[in-house]
Formats: sequence, structure tokens, C-alpha cells
Amino acid sequence: MARAIWSGVITFGLVTVPVGLYTATEDHTVHFHQLQRGTSDRIRNRRVNERTGDEVGTDDIVKGFPVGEGEYVVVEPDELDEIAPGRSQTIDISDFVDLEAIEPVYFDRTYYVAPRGKEYSKVYGLLRAALAEGNKAGIATFVMRNKQYLTALRAEDEVLVLQTLHWADEVRDPGSELPELPSGRSGSGKELRMALQLVDALSGDWQPERYHDTYQEKVRELVKAKAEGQEVAVAEAPPEATNVIDLMQVLEGSLEAARSGRGGKETAERNTGSAQRKPARTVADAKTTKPRSRKEAPPKKSGTASARSRGGEGRSELRKLSKAELYQRAADQDVAGRSKMSREELVDALAGSGRRRKKSAA
Repeated sequence: MARAIWSGVITFGLVTVPVGLYTATEDHTVHFHQLQRGTSDRIRNRRVNERTGDEVGTDDIVKGFPVGEGEYVVVEPDELDEIAPGRSQTIDISDFVDLEAIEPVYFDRTYYVAPRGKEYSKVYGLLRAALAEGNKAGIATFVMRNKQYLTALRAEDEVLVLQTLHWADEVRDPGSELPELPSGRSGSGKELRMALQLVDALSGDWQPERYHDTYQEKVRELVKAKAEGQEVAVAEAPPEATNVIDLMQVLEGSLEAARSGRGGKETAERNTGSAQRKPARTVADAKTTKPRSRKEAPPKKSGTASARSRGGEGRSELRKLSKAELYQRAADQDVAGRSKMSREELVDALAGSGRRRKKSAA
């Protein structure tokens, strides 16, 4: 049976329930020892005094914060515990939020939470049921191993799950960090329809057991082959990038293969290869679109002259856009703090930006 890596209490309002925290996942990576080349001698890491070269025991190691050349403020482990009295054993829920409102980029590690005794099961079960019924997550902070964590407590079938979260200042703004991002919705109407059909054809229920770490399997095969003196198969090179001119042919081949039961990889490759052999179309031909029906509105392009002249759309129009489209518009309009905003906050910011531009134009 697993042992708790942390013990304390969960509090919400005046309710307190003693719990233990358990690791929810385990690493299946193949681990190697480090050896000196040409020998079977193990290489080990040791903590040594930088000045004397002598090995130092764990009990003789303290933390030092640099304040100058060769000068440190020394902090003992006990002193770190003393500045958070009680809180190192408390998961204090301060807010409840919609679970869907937390963007996946904020999630970090997952832990199971269990009551520390049968006498606490009723209160534990009540909290789990309330979170499940309302589809909410309890936002809390707690201290573990001299580090404070922001967490989301959520409900699964029979257990409470604690997800550690990244702090807001740890999440990078993709608009400023990434070298290349599309300026608007990519692809023509026909290409987009084909891509949506392909996604639909490949859609299914989430079944995690279907997926396997094939790289780790290859590592084990490599070790076995070398131990038996066999040759090692080299992995195939990655496929070439899809040429925009042949995009429709590639999509059509992919869709045909998907509709044939996902076992038609050869069909897709055959269609993709025939696309390369056909007379090349121009980029203009690749972007040609058919007239759209009333249900299929033309894609809204962010940052266009018409959008700027209007001073932004109203809230009802903005709410029709996806969060990615709202974010792109916020980036075009240089909305401050956009990377930390929820979808509704992006709508509010863009609507407010539009009103300000109209006033300045008047």
C-alpha cells in the first residue's frame, strides 16, 4: 500500500478534514547507470566542498542566499518551516471556480487525496460530492518540502484529486515568446471543412490504455538486441512538411484513410504521393474557395483594416469567436495582460478597447 508523502488538513469555510497526499503517477522511463567508458566502473555524484574538495554530509549542508562577492545569508531548514507555522500542514481552500475555466497550461503534477481515517470519510465524501455536482475546483495553497504550491482540488469518481498549478508569472505569453504564429485563421473554407471532417473521422472516446510509450519500448529492444549481439534497427526519418500547394490532396487522402478504418495508412501515402506527381497548382488555386452557405460565415480575420475602422465588434460578435481567435485579436490590439485572461475577460477587454478607439476617433 502506498505511503502518504504529505499529511495535513483541508479547510473550506469552518470545515476541516484531515487528509493524506499520495502520488498519482509513476515514471516508466528506462533508467541507466553511468559508467566510465571501457570499464564497468560506476560514476557517482557526490556533494563536495568547492574549496577543499572534501565530501560533505547532508546534515552539514545549509542554504545560502548570495548577497555579495563570497557573502551569503545562511538559512537553516528549520527556519523555513518556522515562517509558515501551521500552513505547512494546511490546504486552505480560498475560492471555488469552474473547472473548465482553468487553462491546461496551468496544470502541473497530480496527487490523490484520501481521508486519514474512517471517521473523516463523511466530510471527505461530502466535499467530493459537492465539487462533482457543481463541476467546481477548490483553489488553495499549501506548503510541502519548503515550497508553496498553488493547487486545484477537484473530484473524480470516488476520490479527490489535487493538481498543483503554475503561478501566473510562471506561464509565458506565447505572443512574445514564440517566433512564428499565424496572423489569422489559416486555410480556405474548403480546406477548413476538409480538416474538420478529418478531425471528426478520427474522433473517439478517451481510452488512455490505447496509447503506449513506443520510445521506451524501443529503448528496451535496443538493450535486449545489444545484449544478444544483434543488429539494431534504425528509426525511420520524419515525414516531410506538407506543401501548401498539395494541402487539399493530402487532406483528401488522410480523410479517405481515416474513413476506411484508420488502417489505411498506405492509402493516404499513395494519395499523398500522387499529389506530388500531379501538375503543380498555383498558390492562388490552392486558396480558391466555394461560395459559403449562410451557416458557414467567412472566417473573421484579426487586425484587418475593416476591424480597425469599426473600432472592434460588440460582445455578441466577440463571443462567437474561439479563445484562440480572441487572443489573436488581443495581440493585434496590444491588450495588456492578455496571456493571463480567461475567454470572458478577453471579450471584455476587446469590447472595451473598441469603445476607447471610437471615442478617440470622435
